[in-house]
Amino acid sequence: MLKPVPMTVRTRFAPSPTGLLHIGGARTALFNYLFSRHHGGQFLLRIEDTDRERNTEAAVQVILDGLAWLDLTPDEPPVYQSTRQGRHAEVARQMLEAGHAYRCFCTAEELRQMREQAVAEGRPPRYDGRWRDRDPAEAPPGVPPTIRLRALQTGETVVRDLVQGEVRVPNAELDDLILLRSDGTPTYLHAVVVDDHDMAITHVIRGDDHLTNTFRQVQIFRAMSWDIPEFAHLPLIHGPDGAKLSKRHGAVSVLEFREQGFLPEALCNYLLRLGWGHGDAEVLSREEAIRLFDIDGVGRAPSRMDYAKLTHLNGIWLRQADDHRLAKEVLDRLRRGGDMAVDEQDAQRRILALMPGLKERAKTLVELTDNSAFLMRRIPLPFEPKAAALLSPENRRMVREVAEVLAQAEFSATALDAALRAYAERTGRKLGEVAQPLRAALTGSTTSPGIDATLAALGREESLARIEAAASGLP
Repeated sequence: MLKPVPMTVRTRFAPSPTGLLHIGGARTALFNYLFSRHHGGQFLLRIEDTDRERNTEAAVQVILDGLAWLDLTPDEPPVYQSTRQGRHAEVARQMLEAGHAYRCFCTAEELRQMREQAVAEGRPPRYDGRWRDRDPAEAPPGVPPTIRLRALQTGETVVRDLVQGEVRVPNAELDDLILLRSDGTPTYLHAVVVDDHDMAITHVIRGDDHLTNTFRQVQIFRAMSWDIPEFAHLPLIHGPDGAKLSKRHGAVSVLEFREQGFLPEALCNYLLRLGWGHGDAEVLSREEAIRLFDIDGVGRAPSRMDYAKLTHLNGIWLRQADDHRLAKEVLDRLRRGGDMAVDEQDAQRRILALMPGLKERAKTLVELTDNSAFLMRRIPLPFEPKAAALLSPENRRMVREVAEVLAQAEFSATALDAALRAYAERTGRKLGEVAQPLRAALTGSTTSPGIDATLAALGREESLARIEAAASGLP
């Protein structure tokens, strides 16, 4: 049973900027955001950028861009862990003065020998505590000390996790972790505790690969007599085959999914249902997600990434999306791809006119862009083989006749449909026998939105020019 949630819930997403915003991290951010919003609290962002070799400004920007695209906006400016090293050192010294930590003067060679001996004896390679109760006056000259936590050695540490349930570990299995390195910089495990305390974090929601860290961090909270936040460790996301999710399965970073044409609301909707359940509803808006989400709906088993399901869900969201927004996305992609062969204002008009039909046939923005590309092309059009085959000599003569009819028609979808039906009836043809060769002449393809809408979108001059070019002979 969940504990009562305090009045002011504060959650945080705390990524390390090492090159990408992984889809697992995005789900963690989403769950933190939804939980805080559901309980009327605050969602914070902390950039854990203390790895000087791997962390870059570009990698930080990737995280910020990914969160902005997903519309997961923190309620306060991001906290950069690297700016707080003085505070981390201050807390370590307080623990030292209170007897909850001690100086360790082991050399790198001693630590290496310690690990090798433990492995040779079949023991976990942990620090053996040799400076735990030793007088610092015995320290060898010139060896800068580390500061280590004086961890509990008896009993057990218990974590009542909101997802995993009650989890225990004997304290004898936890060694005296380093708080400050010999150069005075804090370790990750120590810095996280200090930051969570100072940021008044009430709930730590993160991947279950951090669960072993939690037992060590709880001891730091207790040594400082600080309130311990509630913990919720989320099962990891696996690939479709049950193995750890990697690039061989497909996209793994948020910005890859953006590039592949997924909408942010579709990706968030999919991630929401990846490990959390509530009834049978599959399509949930952000407002519905905030209203329904709570940690008790998160399962303990790892989730499997299903790219086909995500694509299907994206198609649903695509059909619900605003046409002007989609037209802008398509134009941006066409522009980046160098496919803008017509005036941009005219391009936007054509795409907007056909968007209701175009988005019915697409599941991603990439497909939508590909299906819109014919609107941007100049004569002579490239022809797909099946489209070229439709334009037999007989059909070329027919589309010329159709062009004469269209030249006299009003160029609205309704009037064009009536003109094509009248022509088909007068010549004893089925409408499809007229529409398919005409579609090939207009688009270079065998698929498009309704032929009447396609004609109207291209306009009288462009439509007649394309028909004439196709009737005169394929390039």
